[in-house]
Amino acid sequence: MPELRGRRIVVTGANSGIGLEATRNLHRRGAHVVMACRNMGKARPVADAIERGGGPGTLEVYRLDLADLVSVRAFAETMLQSGRIIDVLMNNAGVMALDRSRTVDGFESQFGTNHLGHFALTGLLMPIIGGENGGRIVTVTSIAHRSGQVHLDDPYYERRRYNRWGAYFQSKLANVHFGLELDRRLRMSASSVLSVLAHPGTARTELGKNGSAATNIVMRRFTPVLMRSGVQGCEAQLRAAVDPAVVGGEMYGPRWMAFGPPQVEVPSRRGRDAEAARRLWEFSERATGVVYRLGGSGTSSR
Repeated sequence: MPELRGRRIVVTGANSGIGLEATRNLHRRGAHVVMACRNMGKARPVADAIERGGGPGTLEVYRLDLADLVSVRAFAETMLQSGRIIDVLMNNAGVMALDRSRTVDGFESQFGTNHLGHFALTGLLMPIIGGENGGRIVTVTSIAHRSGQVHLDDPYYERRRYNRWGAYFQSKLANVHFGLELDRRLRMSASSVLSVLAHPGTARTELGKNGSAATNIVMRRFTPVLMRSGVQGCEAQLRAAVDPAVVGGEMYGPRWMAFGPPQVEVPSRRGRDAEAARRLWEFSERATGVVYRLGGSGTSSR
């Protein structure tokens, strides 16, 4: 990984799992990492521990709850008011296989947190994403996107029977649609910012453990045994974030899908559906009130 002194990198969900390991690696290489976390009581001790471990990087910790658009807007406003450029935005935070629930704004929790929260955050931060290397947005998805379908006629399971895994797969496919559609729009606006995707394969995280279904119990019991470490799991998103050879629109993941060193992968056929991605984009702008103005005056919001 290259030297990162002088680079400012925002990582959502930076206090646990692959977000934590990515933060440690970025700090070790000299980056200034903004840890955007929902639970400050957990995030601050983690940041203190990283700093006690030494290294040339620096850390800031801010509260960000992606399941609450007021929190998303407040965090974005803090970043904008600082006047400091963001070199990399790593959309890493996520939830998986939750019991049925809603975000503060009434969205199904997995779709609202994993996709709509990051969609709004990215749009609001676009005016300050850049830097001498052009700026980069890394959206972390999952191999599970290959099993997903985005149901824009009922994305919040208001008419369908709720399925915790179907909802997760939908949110991860939405991540792919978002990352690729953002890349297309950035290219059309002649922006130097890159939009890139990454997935960890199978890695030990806290995802999937917070629920009452049998599958959640299995995740709590067997994830530490069967999954590879968070250190390995963060490799793809780190490469997507800092490798100078990365091209916008690429997706990075383990060589053997679940395991191995990171390499460029091809998203699923559904993931590459540009028309579906365009429809999701328009839906997401309406749902969040965040409208991207790429190549113009930044982002507007209702």
